[in-house]
Amino acid sequence: MTLHFYFARKFLAAFAAILGAFFLLNVMIDMVDHLRRFDSAEVGFAEAFGLALLRTPESLYGILPLLTVLATIALFLNLARSSELVVTRASGRSALRSVAAPAIAAMLIGALGVAAVNPIVAATAKRYAVLEARYESGAERVLSIGREGLWLRQGGPQGQTVIHAAAANRDGTRLADVSFFGFDPAGAAIYRIRAESAALLPGAWQLGPGKRWSFGTDAANPERAAERFDTLRLSSDLTATQIRDSFGAPATIAVWDLPGFIAQLEQAGFSATPHRVFLQVELAMPLLLAAVVLVAAGFTMRHARFERTGMMGLFALLAGIALFFLRNFAQVLGENGQIPALVAAWTPPLAGLLLALGLLLHLEDG
Repeated sequence: MTLHFYFARKFLAAFAAILGAFFLLNVMIDMVDHLRRFDSAEVGFAEAFGLALLRTPESLYGILPLLTVLATIALFLNLARSSELVVTRASGRSALRSVAAPAIAAMLIGALGVAAVNPIVAATAKRYAVLEARYESGAERVLSIGREGLWLRQGGPQGQTVIHAAAANRDGTRLADVSFFGFDPAGAAIYRIRAESAALLPGAWQLGPGKRWSFGTDAANPERAAERFDTLRLSSDLTATQIRDSFGAPATIAVWDLPGFIAQLEQAGFSATPHRVFLQVELAMPLLLAAVVLVAAGFTMRHARFERTGMMGLFALLAGIALFFLRNFAQVLGENGQIPALVAAWTPPLAGLLLALGLLLHLEDG
């Protein structure tokens, strides 16, 4: 048990060192990128540094398997260089028992990342998206989804229009049971429109049968001046791309909130496939980190005097990268609906785990 704790402590120390190095490097690169992208009059050094700090957690969380691979390579190369692996094997401890502690530590890192770090990453990513849109185009998110349906917002010289719909198609360009609330530049309500349907056309909404209430003509009794219509065209600056980009990206939603958000999306009529796949991928993260530890250990658990130690370390890194990109490729297939969410999320880590066990048994204990 003492040896297990020793290996786990050394693995966690290597992981922390690599994480800190990547954090500093990522902050510097992002800060330079933000200073280059945005207008210097709006984004100075302090703003660029703040944007970099907001973006870095998401960037590091996205490459967590690669950081785990590097930590495993550093651990076992150091153990081999100090001959601690030789002593451990000479005492009768098998390769699988030696790698068990780092693998369990990696699973705990993954579990902690999903349970605690993921909500932090979601909050910082959401804040970064808001600030980036503000600095880049002055526009902010135009769509919100809740239990009561979905809400859209559009602006213009005459003021703001808030749109509420009970349901919509997959890209939000066709709405059902829809209400339009118009406000002047001062924020006062000027009209309300209720329609059975609305379709977004280039430069306008095409509304189906409905009714319009104007609050300026007869403020005491708007119903008296209400007008019914079969069709009505209402100008709009929204586009299908703006609506689609305003959806909450899966990475900006905490894993604890994803089930409720998925239910809201489906209730509103939107596809929640990307969010379902992302949820399963997050739940499979501990198993993926354990798999990459075993993969890297299979190539690096050898004495430093053996030939091609550097080449084996490179093979371990390439194998970890291959498993990482396989997971991402399966995730893309799942988001496109080509394979089920469970298959997309759990097949790569399970396959990596089984292949790594076979490699360890063949090279070390075979």
